[in-house]
This record gives sequence, structure tokens and C-alpha cells, in this order.
Amino acid sequence: MKKLLVAATALSLLGMMPMVANASPESDLKAFRGFFFKRFPGVKLQDFADGIYGIDAKRKEEWTAMEEFPPYEPGIDIGKKLFAKYKVGSCFKNGGIAIKQNYPYFNSKDGTVHSLEGDVLTCLEKNGVDLKAEKITTQKGKLAAITAYMAFTSRGKKINVVVPKDKRALAAYNLGKQHFYAKRGQLNFSCADCHAYNSGRMARANLLSPALGHVSHFPVYRKQWEAGGTDALAGFGTIERRYGGCNKSIRAKPLNEGDEWKFKQHPEYVALEYFESYMSNGIAINGPGIRE
Repeated sequence: MKKLLVAATALSLLGMMPMVANASPESDLKAFRGFFFKRFPGVKLQDFADGIYGIDAKRKEEWTAMEEFPPYEPGIDIGKKLFAKYKVGSCFKNGGIAIKQNYPYFNSKDGTVHSLEGDVLTCLEKNGVDLKAEKITTQKGKLAAITAYMAFTSRGKKINVVVPKDKRALAAYNLGKQHFYAKRGQLNFSCADCHAYNSGRMARANLLSPALGHVSHFPVYRKQWEAGGTDALAGFGTIERRYGGCNKSIRAKPLNEGDEWKFKQHPEYVALEYFESYMSNGIAINGPGIRE
């Protein structure tokens, strides 16, 4: 781990992926994408949607085998039933079908960035659903199942996230960008240390995935999470769950820890998803994905 930290620090100091504070989202996107194309020559843009399976041939074979009988299928079926039960489609354009590629988006009326999970939670409350009584929380369970189903209906649709020329939208984008590059925790790591500068390298027994395409396969089904429960939804998690888990891995306190965040999302994690999603524009949705 110490060697990984040294490598990450050295690479960041070399400025292999410069992201100056006053850069535009457009120039950020060009630099971000160029970095990964250079780091993984021959890997096509859409391949990054597959994470480590898109950059490692052996793991690609394992992933292909898992996709023959994907463990997320029962969860999608549950999500579809919950989607109908709670009348989620009544709150969205196109009845909530094939819309995930446009999330997160900036809402000029309230001046905030909306995530798909956030809008579903708002919809449920609008429809009279008691989130606490129904045990619908932000990180897993029923919400992850509903948005996994919605993601499944968007498969093949290319991510199309917009950062308008609005200072509030830019502030949210820059908050997410800052979170991505800022070091935190006892290990003094940033998201970029693992998923940009050291992507494709091993950290203990894990291959570090490239950040490009990260958002395309969420909600995700992780074998690690599956081991923590017995029901069909045990392995599912939203991207907010993953962000919190990443913070724990570097010994930083997750922003969404505690009862306050059980039924609402942390705005900084929404901003991080906004940044990562914009960086992944043009990559087709393939969620829910399978990961280690």
C-alpha cells in the first residue's frame, strides 16, 4: 500500500492529467479522455463501461461467463414490480423508461443537480410512500432495485450529461471535480490516485478500475456485497453506496454515514456523480453491472 501511495503521489506531481481550477468542463473532458486512451492503448471508449473487464482480457472471459447467468436478473424483476407498485413512472418523462442516460442533470428551477435515485425518492414521497416504513434507503435494497430496472431499460443509450453555462451548475460540477482529485483519509488518497493515476495496477488482490465509464454500470451487483446477505437484493448497491465504501477503504469517514443520510443523498456525492458522468459522456449505459 505504501508503494501504491508513493506511485500515486509521483504521478500526480508529474501532472499526467492536468485539471486546473479554471478549466472548462469541455477541456476537462478532452484531457480526461485523452489520459485514459494513452494509458490503455487499443481500448475503445465503450470498453471502459466494463471497468476492469474492459482492460484485462483474462478478466473479460470471467465476466462474459458471469453474464451467461447474471445474478442481477432476479433483482431487476423485483425492481420492475416495485416500479409499478409505487407508480414511479408517473413522475418521469417517457414513463421513466430509457431515461437514465440523461442523469444526473442540472435543474434550473431549484438550482441543484438531480440524480436518478434522488428523483425516485422524491417521486415516492410525492406518491405517498413512507420511506422509513417501506425501508427504502439511498444505498441499497428497494431503491437500488428500482433504479437497476430503470438502468436496464436504458441499456445501449449513450450517457448525455449536460453542464449548462449556469454558475450554479458549474459550482456543482467543480465540487464533484474537487472531490475526485482531493486527498482524504488516513491513507491520504484521492479518487484519482486509485482510478486514474494507478488504474490498471494491482492494490493487494484487486485490479484498480479506470474512472472513465465508472457510472455506466450503476446500480451495480457486487459479489462482495452478495456475501453480506441472503435475499435477491443483497448484492445490489447504488453509486452512493460505492462512494461511501471507497471512502472507508482509504480510512476516511463516508459523507453519507449516519441516520441523517438514510433517506436522502449527500449533495457532494451527487456532485461527484455529476462530474464522473460528464467525463463518461458518449459511453452507453450497461447497468446493472456485475463487479467483484
